[in-house]
Amino acid sequence: MALLADKTAVITGGAQGIGLAIAERFVQEGAKVVLGDLNLEAAEAAAKGLGGPAVARAVRCDITNAGEVDTLVQTALDAFGSLDVMVNNAGITRDATMRKMTEEQFDQVIDVHIKGTWNGTRKAAAVMREQKSGAIVNISSLSGKVGMVGQTNYSAAKAGIVGLSKAAAKELAHHGVRVNAIQPGLIRSAMTEAMPQKAWDQKMAEIPMQRAGEPGEVASVALFLASELSSYMTGTVLEVTGGRFM
Repeated sequence: MALLADKTAVITGGAQGIGLAIAERFVQEGAKVVLGDLNLEAAEAAAKGLGGPAVARAVRCDITNAGEVDTLVQTALDAFGSLDVMVNNAGITRDATMRKMTEEQFDQVIDVHIKGTWNGTRKAAAVMREQKSGAIVNISSLSGKVGMVGQTNYSAAKAGIVGLSKAAAKELAHHGVRVNAIQPGLIRSAMTEAMPQKAWDQKMAEIPMQRAGEPGEVASVALFLASELSSYMTGTVLEVTGGRFM
């Protein structure tokens, strides 16, 4: 039997990259999905590619706006009748050294990652605690574990997602709702492949498995945390890094 048969999942940042890979994996395992993304056109194209309205819906969503997250969650309930999995994946980068980073760049990254993940977690939890079941998967980053040069904003935000996830896991455990986090390392994407070769080579040298990860490899871990395979896990942080910074 499919791991997510008869389940409905909401995935933020679902139009591309890791978010889309998670959506694809979930659909393969029987789930219906709702993709939230700032780029509605891209989200609609992704939903169509996943199988159209019977399987996937697209919603324009700014996760820093609680009302828009409400709409995202309500779309899942209206379209598919439940909300069983919430994946808070949407994120941005505004990299700069602390000396050059603007206050706006700091605020933008903190707002999207911390407030956005908080909005997604609390809005999903409000539904899940009533049905006494559900899995929330928050996407952090290896940058939240070790800190990266030029990412005081991003590293702080991704570390914050870990703390948020653990606190939420404690609040929701007795309601039958699990909250876990994933910390991906260097994952092959349009963004990472655009980095200078010198930066790519430096990161590769830190990875014992000697390769970058693929979005699908993060998606498989998200599937594990979303499904009953991880039924006795909450408040955990799983690294998908090829062994980098063990």
